[in-house]
Amino acid sequence: MDRFVKTPRSTRAGAAALAGALVLVLAGCGSDNPLEGRPGVPPGVEIDTSGPDVVGTFAGAGASSIEAAMDAWRAQFQGAHLSATVNYDPIGSGGGRRQLIAGGAVFAGSDQVLTAAEIDESRAVCGPDGAIDLPIYVSPIAVTFNLPGIDVVNLSPDNLARIFTGDLTRWDDPALVADNPGVDLPDLGITPVHRSDDSGTTANFVDYLAATAPDVWTWPVSGQWPLTGGDAAQGTSGVINAVQQTVGAVTYADASRVGDLGTAAIRVGGEWVGVSAEGSAIAVDASPLYEGRHEHDLAIAVDRTTDVPGAYPLVLVSFAMVCMQYESEADANFVRQFIGFVVSEAGQQVAAHVAGSAPLSARLADDVHASLAAITSVEGAAQ
Repeated sequence: MDRFVKTPRSTRAGAAALAGALVLVLAGCGSDNPLEGRPGVPPGVEIDTSGPDVVGTFAGAGASSIEAAMDAWRAQFQGAHLSATVNYDPIGSGGGRRQLIAGGAVFAGSDQVLTAAEIDESRAVCGPDGAIDLPIYVSPIAVTFNLPGIDVVNLSPDNLARIFTGDLTRWDDPALVADNPGVDLPDLGITPVHRSDDSGTTANFVDYLAATAPDVWTWPVSGQWPLTGGDAAQGTSGVINAVQQTVGAVTYADASRVGDLGTAAIRVGGEWVGVSAEGSAIAVDASPLYEGRHEHDLAIAVDRTTDVPGAYPLVLVSFAMVCMQYESEADANFVRQFIGFVVSEAGQQVAAHVAGSAPLSARLADDVHASLAAITSVEGAAQ
């Protein structure tokens, strides 16, 4: 993955406010609320339908990590815009970016930001300014395992990297026992399971390993698993199913999909930090943006080595990749309104409710809305 110079984010909302938004309930629900009483919607959530009508069928594709949230977003948006149909194919982050660049989707979902080469290539379908990254979803990546009777295991960065390189092969290895006093780790082999597809979750996971365990994890950051052999499965549901069916197995996946499996606490500074939306919010709030991109591109470079108390830096930020210019005004209008809903308080509450994600800060959501307002269309300019 191409790297860009990082630049600090300015005047950012506090982490406490971001995490606190998890329990915020919107008030003032009127009888004309199109989401009133719909399944999966927290009480009081409304969609602003004051913009132009959204009419047509619109295709998105990409990350499977946001599938649960995306299904809810699509359902609620379509409930408020009865003439719109929104499709989303969870083919993985890499597949989604390729679909957008090829003109086969009006937006992509990805847990990995666009590379310089992809931005350049996107100009063919997205106009001279190309495509941009807009954050829409913040969630921890859980290291999740199947050890009956054990809910939490402490995994240092080095030990976690050694598990996925195949160097650490048993749960009762002395290195694991030393970090888990009082936990009866079994005499059992470890079966690491990785993603077989081009995955933004993989890119975020190996980015964390490369940053925090550089002496053990020496492979470049990529959405493609860099090692040969080992157990693999397609998509988030695939790796979770593999772990559920194999005692001793371990994988990495969006925390919303873990269910009853155990999860690891990771070492951050001098403390063990368990997986949580609040910890993810703290980590994202402490992270800069990439420099050298379009003024409306909001690609966040997560600081994996932060020692901010309570931060959980094994986190993914999912982005909507959208064009700065569309051929059709209908497509441009849809993107402005749909992604606008996604990052609104209502949309972020829906995601938190169904997927346990951490809502974007008010400052970051405002930045996304400003970027959306700058999207144009060839058709609109000709009118």
